[in-house]
Amino acid sequence: MKVTITVNGKTHESEVEPRTLLVQYVRDTLGLTGTNIGCDTSSCGACSLHLNGESVKSCTLLAAQADGGTVTTIEGLANGDVMHPMQKAFMDNHGLQCGFCTPGMVMAAIGLLNENPNPTEEQVRIGLEGNLCRCTGYHNNVKSVLACANEK
Repeated sequence: MKVTITVNGKTHESEVEPRTLLVQYVRDTLGLTGTNIGCDTSSCGACSLHLNGESVKSCTLLAAQADGGTVTTIEGLANGDVMHPMQKAFMDNHGLQCGFCTPGMVMAAIGLLNENPNPTEEQVRIGLEGNLCRCTGYHNNVKSVLACANEK
């Protein structure tokens, strides 16, 4: 089937199998490998990206469901060499270690702040609970989100 999806500001028309997951489309068809596949069960959040402005787990959606939509991946956040404020906050506050979960965590964190620009620490922890990190224990991830929220 044919899909037309705008990804990071560029419109792509592609033929895909009807069962192609959005994460597979982004990674395999478009070559944007910042969106990771972590668990194949929607438990970890490594595949989080934005579809029509909302943070979603792209392993739970078919590419066909995004037809006509707008997708932003981690690669689409920076403005040239200028990082998105959330990317910078994660860097400045050591909100990453191995980096595998970081793209999904950043995308989920941006989605959280879009819904609640001034969250409490508890709200951040609850908002990120669908994204698993096997390295950090979340303290610096939460610190990063709160730092970004305080800069706005």
